[in-house]
Amino acid sequence: MAEPKLEIQMLHDRVMIKRVEGSGERRSSAGIVIPATAQVAKRLVWGEVVGVGQHVRTVKAGDRVLLAPEDQYEVEIAGVGHLVMRERDLHAVASEATQHGTGLYL
Repeated sequence: MAEPKLEIQMLHDRVMIKRVEGSGERRSSAGIVIPATAQVAKRLVWGEVVGVGQHVRTVKAGDRVLLAPEDQYEVEIAGVGHLVMRERDLHAVASEATQHGTGLYL
């Protein structure tokens, strides 16, 4: 028997984020492999917004955001880990490059 699917509505200014893979092992600009266990400072990670509350103003579902994952609440939905946080705890929103070529694009 299959488990029923859940429809989740975030409340107030809460945002649900699915962490984007690739935040583990990385390479330096010189090509040196840096393992995921090596930490020099707190590292921000990218995530994808999958749900927003009615008072969220600057992000929407599908946006890619930069966040600090250490002090957030984690929930598992259908076997996938998600983070729940306030909108004000997000650090940046990535956007597509524009024709004008101004700003910082990732």
